[in-house]
Amino acid sequence: MTDNEAGFDYRELDDVIHSQPRLGIMSILVVIKEAQFVYLKERLGMTDGNLGTHLRKLEDSGYISVEKSFVERKPRTCYTITKKGRRAFEIYLKQLGKLIEGTEP
Repeated sequence: MTDNEAGFDYRELDDVIHSQPRLGIMSILVVIKEAQFVYLKERLGMTDGNLGTHLRKLEDSGYISVEKSFVERKPRTCYTITKKGRRAFEIYLKQLGKLIEGTEP
């Protein structure tokens, strides 16, 4: 069975989400709704710079939003998934589901 027979076309996968770090970020945010930068960094085992790059890509795509504030004079950066991001993630999962359905056990 080919990819097309299974209803799966890898070109339909969202390149923004398909990166392993960004998939991790989106997976966390779809479940817990809001996460601080420090939490994402620790949970994903990433450096500040690497995480910041991936967060910026998701933000630029409109998939996440960022809120910066200060708590007791310390900077606090929180990220949430947007409606657009949630929808993109759902579509991404459906595309992966098509791949899984097309594979033989």
